[in-house]
Formats: sequence, structure tokens, C-alpha cells
Amino acid sequence: MTSTQPPADDEFATLLEAAREIAERAYTPYSRYRVGAAAVTEDGRLVRGCNVENAGYGVTLCAECGLISELIAGGGGKLERFVCVGGDEHLAREERQVVMPCGRCRQLLSEHAGTGLVILTPEGRRSMDEVLPQPFGPADLAP
Repeated sequence: MTSTQPPADDEFATLLEAAREIAERAYTPYSRYRVGAAAVTEDGRLVRGCNVENAGYGVTLCAECGLISELIAGGGGKLERFVCVGGDEHLAREERQVVMPCGRCRQLLSEHAGTGLVILTPEGRRSMDEVLPQPFGPADLAP
């Protein structure tokens, strides 16, 4: 399967580099598939995360979990731009391709999305609404 990759324009070039760099730190002794995520917040901060596997597979942390943890630990805020890259541990940094967040992580990103969050996907830029239509959110919880 050949994956198409979006062009690395100036707006996402820094995020792509940050995601590829943090993917090198991923802990992946089981899958050997490293994932790195990077985002910029509405106030201009860079937040990153990498996947952390666990022998109890169900408690493995996706890269987006680490990114959101860093967002909150750094004072909170909302995400403005986001990208996730992944690939086999033997790939060179620049070979890591843009990948889509899983459904669980799309929900996680949705909770912390700014009103204009743009996600770079393998098919190009997409809004949060395009990657997670009809999200479950705080408004859906009964008071």
C-alpha cells in the first residue's frame, strides 16, 4: 500500500520535524512502531508526545496521550495545529510519514481543540470536525 503524503508547507514543517524527533524517544519494545505527535497551541506553545508501550497492551499510551498530558502540565490551553507521524523503528527520522490518530485519540484531541484546529493527515489538512464528526463532548453530559 502506497501512502500519499501532504506537502510539508511552512506552517507544518516545524511540527513535522518536532513529531519526527520525539518519535525517536518512543518506547516500543513490542510493536517496534514509533509514533510522535506535535501540536502548537493557540498561545504559540509547542507540545509533543510519543507512544509508550506496556506489556499489558491495554495500558499502552498513544503519542497523543503524552501530548495532551504535556499540554495540561504546561498550563492548559487549546490546540491550533496538530500532526502525528509513525513508522517502524528502523526508519530514518525523515522517513516517518504522517499518520491518522486512532478513534480514541481523535476523541482526546477533540476535548482540547481550539475552534480552528487543523490536523495534517495523510490526505492533507482537515478540521477537527472532518476527522471526528459528531464528537461526544462536555455538552453531552447530563447536568
